[in-house]
Amino acid sequence: MDQLKILVVDDEARMRKLVKDFLTVKGFRVIEAGDGEEALEFFFAQKDIALIILDVMMPKMDGWEVLKTIRKHSRVPIIMLTARGEERDELQGFDLGVDEYISKPFSPKILVARVEATLRRSKAVAEDILSVGGIELDKAAHLVKIDGEPIELSFKEFELLTYFLENQGLALSREKILNNVWNYDYFGDARTIDTHVKKLRSKMGAKGDYIKTIWGMGYKFEVDG
Repeated sequence: MDQLKILVVDDEARMRKLVKDFLTVKGFRVIEAGDGEEALEFFFAQKDIALIILDVMMPKMDGWEVLKTIRKHSRVPIIMLTARGEERDELQGFDLGVDEYISKPFSPKILVARVEATLRRSKAVAEDILSVGGIELDKAAHLVKIDGEPIELSFKEFELLTYFLENQGLALSREKILNNVWNYDYFGDARTIDTHVKKLRSKMGAKGDYIKTIWGMGYKFEVDG
Protein backbone atom coordinates (compact mmCIF):
# COMPACT_ATOMS: atom_id res chain seq x y z
CA MET A 1 0.00 0.00 0.00
CA ASP A 2 1.28 3.47 -0.85
CA GLN A 3 2.34 5.63 2.07
CA LEU A 4 -0.14 8.38 2.87
CA LYS A 5 1.48 11.80 2.62
CA ILE A 6 1.07 14.29 5.49
CA LEU A 7 2.07 17.95 5.37
CA VAL A 8 3.29 19.27 8.74
CA VAL A 9 3.29 23.07 8.94
CA ASP A 10 4.99 24.74 11.92
CA ASP A 11 7.64 27.46 12.26
CA GLU A 12 9.38 25.50 15.04
CA ALA A 13 11.79 22.99 13.53
CA ARG A 14 11.90 21.00 16.78
CA MET A 15 8.12 20.61 16.77
CA ARG A 16 8.11 19.51 13.11
CA LYS A 17 10.79 16.89 13.82
CA LEU A 18 8.89 15.55 16.83
CA VAL A 19 5.68 15.15 14.84
CA LYS A 20 7.52 13.77 11.79
CA ASP A 21 9.36 11.12 13.83
CA PHE A 22 6.17 9.75 15.38
CA LEU A 23 4.24 9.75 12.09
CA THR A 24 7.10 8.16 10.15
CA VAL A 25 7.25 5.27 12.63
CA LYS A 26 3.55 4.71 11.91
CA GLY A 27 4.25 4.42 8.19
CA PHE A 28 3.28 7.89 7.00
CA ARG A 29 5.35 9.97 4.61
CA VAL A 30 5.89 13.47 6.03
CA ILE A 31 6.60 16.74 4.24
CA GLU A 32 7.58 19.79 6.30
CA ALA A 33 6.83 23.47 5.79
CA GLY A 34 8.19 26.25 8.02
CA ASP A 35 5.58 28.90 7.29
CA GLY A 36 2.16 29.42 5.70
CA GLU A 37 3.40 30.53 2.29
CA GLU A 38 5.66 27.49 1.96
CA ALA A 39 2.76 25.28 3.05
CA LEU A 40 0.54 26.58 0.23
CA GLU A 41 3.35 26.11 -2.32
CA PHE A 42 3.74 22.47 -1.27
CA PHE A 43 0.01 21.83 -1.14
CA PHE A 44 -0.78 23.13 -4.62
CA ALA A 45 2.34 21.54 -6.17
CA GLN A 46 1.64 18.08 -4.73
CA LYS A 47 -1.82 16.75 -5.44
CA ASP A 48 -1.66 13.68 -3.19
CA ILE A 49 -1.44 15.16 0.31
CA ALA A 50 -3.81 13.13 2.49
CA LEU A 51 -3.85 15.36 5.58
CA ILE A 52 -2.39 18.62 6.90
CA ILE A 53 -1.20 19.34 10.44
CA LEU A 54 -1.27 23.12 10.65
CA ASP A 55 0.05 25.45 13.35
CA VAL A 56 -1.92 28.65 13.97
CA MET A 57 0.82 31.14 14.92
CA MET A 58 3.36 31.44 12.11
CA PRO A 59 5.30 34.18 10.29
CA LYS A 60 4.39 35.44 6.79
CA MET A 61 0.94 33.83 6.81
CA ASP A 62 -0.81 32.40 9.86
CA GLY A 63 -2.71 29.11 10.02
CA TRP A 64 -6.12 30.72 9.63
CA GLU A 65 -5.17 32.29 6.29
CA VAL A 66 -3.67 29.00 5.08
CA LEU A 67 -6.84 27.19 6.13
CA LYS A 68 -9.13 29.67 4.37
CA THR A 69 -7.08 29.50 1.17
CA ILE A 70 -7.02 25.70 1.07
CA ARG A 71 -10.74 25.41 1.85
CA LYS A 72 -11.54 27.39 -1.30
CA HIS A 73 -10.07 24.52 -3.31
CA SER A 74 -10.03 21.35 -1.23
CA ARG A 75 -11.69 19.33 1.52
CA VAL A 76 -8.38 17.72 2.57
CA PRO A 77 -8.49 16.88 6.31
CA ILE A 78 -6.79 19.55 8.44
CA ILE A 79 -5.72 19.27 12.09
CA MET A 80 -4.94 22.64 13.70
CA LEU A 81 -2.26 23.06 16.36
CA THR A 82 -2.37 26.01 18.73
CA ALA A 83 -0.69 27.12 21.93
CA ARG A 84 -3.93 28.76 22.97
CA GLY A 85 -6.76 26.65 24.36
CA GLU A 86 -9.45 29.28 24.11
CA GLU A 87 -12.88 28.05 23.10
CA ARG A 88 -13.39 30.88 20.61
CA ASP A 89 -10.31 29.73 18.66
CA GLU A 90 -11.74 26.24 18.44
CA LEU A 91 -15.10 27.55 17.29
CA GLN A 92 -13.42 29.74 14.67
CA GLY A 93 -11.47 26.72 13.45
CA PHE A 94 -14.54 24.53 13.10
CA ASP A 95 -16.44 27.33 11.34
CA LEU A 96 -13.62 27.56 8.79
CA GLY A 97 -13.56 23.82 8.17
CA VAL A 98 -11.05 22.34 10.62
CA ASP A 99 -11.42 18.58 11.14
CA GLU A 100 -9.57 18.32 14.45
CA TYR A 101 -8.08 20.72 16.95
CA ILE A 102 -5.13 20.01 19.28
CA SER A 103 -3.70 22.43 21.84
CA LYS A 104 0.03 22.55 22.61
CA PRO A 105 1.62 20.98 24.49
CA PHE A 106 0.27 17.62 23.39
CA SER A 107 1.24 13.96 23.51
CA PRO A 108 2.66 12.84 20.14
CA LYS A 109 0.88 9.51 20.62
CA ILE A 110 -2.44 11.36 20.97
CA LEU A 111 -1.65 13.34 17.83
CA VAL A 112 -0.97 10.14 15.87
CA ALA A 113 -4.24 8.64 17.14
CA ARG A 114 -6.12 11.78 16.04
CA VAL A 115 -4.44 11.64 12.63
CA GLU A 116 -5.48 8.03 12.12
CA ALA A 117 -9.06 8.70 13.29
CA THR A 118 -9.37 11.77 11.05
CA LEU A 119 -8.14 9.83 8.03
CA ARG A 120 -10.67 7.05 8.72
CA ARG A 121 -13.50 9.59 8.90
CA SER A 122 -12.25 11.32 5.80
CA LYS A 123 -12.24 8.07 3.85
CA ALA A 124 -15.81 7.31 4.92
CA VAL A 125 -16.96 10.78 3.87
CA ALA A 126 -15.09 10.63 0.57
CA GLU A 127 -16.99 7.48 -0.39
CA ASP A 128 -20.22 9.47 -0.10
CA ILE A 129 -18.98 12.37 -2.24
CA LEU A 130 -18.55 12.18 -6.01
CA SER A 131 -16.66 15.03 -7.62
CA VAL A 132 -15.87 15.53 -11.29
CA GLY A 133 -15.66 18.36 -13.78
CA GLY A 134 -16.95 21.02 -11.39
CA ILE A 135 -19.84 18.83 -10.23
CA GLU A 136 -19.90 17.74 -6.58
CA LEU A 137 -22.53 15.25 -5.47
CA ASP A 138 -22.95 14.41 -1.78
CA LYS A 139 -24.91 11.17 -1.52
CA ALA A 140 -25.43 11.37 2.24
CA ALA A 141 -26.73 14.96 2.19
CA HIS A 142 -28.56 14.48 -1.13
CA LEU A 143 -26.93 17.67 -2.37
CA VAL A 144 -25.49 18.64 -5.75
CA LYS A 145 -23.27 21.65 -6.40
CA ILE A 146 -22.07 22.89 -9.76
CA ASP A 147 -19.01 25.14 -9.56
CA GLY A 148 -19.82 25.57 -5.87
CA GLU A 149 -23.46 26.58 -6.39
CA PRO A 150 -26.24 24.21 -5.18
CA ILE A 151 -28.83 23.09 -7.75
CA GLU A 152 -32.29 21.67 -7.07
CA LEU A 153 -32.90 18.16 -8.39
CA SER A 154 -35.85 15.83 -7.96
CA PHE A 155 -35.19 12.51 -6.25
CA LYS A 156 -35.06 10.63 -9.56
CA GLU A 157 -32.86 13.27 -11.21
CA PHE A 158 -30.45 12.97 -8.28
CA GLU A 159 -30.38 9.16 -8.60
CA LEU A 160 -29.83 9.45 -12.34
CA LEU A 161 -26.92 11.88 -11.97
CA THR A 162 -25.39 9.64 -9.28
CA TYR A 163 -25.56 6.67 -11.65
CA PHE A 164 -23.92 8.69 -14.43
CA LEU A 165 -21.10 9.90 -12.17
CA GLU A 166 -20.44 6.39 -10.87
CA ASN A 167 -20.22 5.07 -14.43
CA GLN A 168 -18.18 7.77 -16.16
CA GLY A 169 -17.08 6.95 -19.68
CA LEU A 170 -19.30 3.86 -19.97
CA ALA A 171 -22.00 3.50 -22.61
CA LEU A 172 -25.26 2.92 -20.73
CA SER A 173 -28.33 1.54 -22.46
CA ARG A 174 -31.76 2.88 -21.52
CA GLU A 175 -32.67 -0.56 -20.16
CA LYS A 176 -29.59 -0.64 -17.95
CA ILE A 177 -30.33 2.85 -16.63
CA LEU A 178 -33.94 1.88 -15.88
CA ASN A 179 -32.94 -1.29 -14.07
CA ASN A 180 -30.33 0.49 -11.94
CA VAL A 181 -31.98 3.84 -11.27
CA TRP A 182 -35.65 2.83 -11.08
CA ASN A 183 -34.72 -0.42 -9.31
CA TYR A 184 -37.45 -2.60 -10.75
CA ASP A 185 -38.35 -4.23 -14.03
CA TYR A 186 -39.75 -1.32 -15.97
CA PHE A 187 -42.48 -2.22 -18.44
CA GLY A 188 -43.37 1.31 -19.49
CA ASP A 189 -41.91 3.48 -22.21
CA ALA A 190 -38.10 3.68 -22.03
CA ARG A 191 -38.42 7.25 -23.27
CA THR A 192 -39.07 8.24 -19.66
CA ILE A 193 -35.27 8.20 -19.47
CA ASP A 194 -35.06 10.80 -22.23
CA THR A 195 -37.48 13.05 -20.36
CA HIS A 196 -35.47 12.87 -17.15
CA VAL A 197 -32.16 13.38 -18.96
CA LYS A 198 -33.57 16.44 -20.72
CA LYS A 199 -34.64 17.99 -17.40
CA LEU A 200 -31.35 17.06 -15.75
CA ARG A 201 -29.30 18.60 -18.56
CA SER A 202 -31.34 21.77 -18.33
CA LYS A 203 -30.71 22.13 -14.59
CA MET A 204 -26.99 21.44 -15.01
CA GLY A 205 -26.50 24.32 -17.44
CA ALA A 206 -23.30 24.02 -19.50
CA LYS A 207 -22.31 20.90 -17.52
CA GLY A 208 -25.34 19.18 -19.05
CA ASP A 209 -23.20 18.65 -22.14
CA TYR A 210 -21.27 16.01 -20.17
CA ILE A 211 -24.27 13.70 -20.71
CA LYS A 212 -23.73 12.46 -24.26
CA THR A 213 -26.47 10.81 -26.29
CA ILE A 214 -25.61 7.50 -27.93
CA TRP A 215 -28.15 7.32 -30.71
CA GLY A 216 -30.29 4.18 -30.72
CA MET A 217 -28.84 2.98 -27.43
CA GLY A 218 -28.71 5.34 -24.46
CA TYR A 219 -26.25 7.72 -22.84
CA LYS A 220 -22.69 8.19 -21.67
CA PHE A 221 -21.41 10.63 -19.04
CA GLU A 222 -18.06 12.02 -20.13
CA VAL A 223 -16.19 15.16 -19.06
CA ASP A 224 -14.67 17.00 -22.01
CA GLY A 225 -10.93 17.51 -22.00
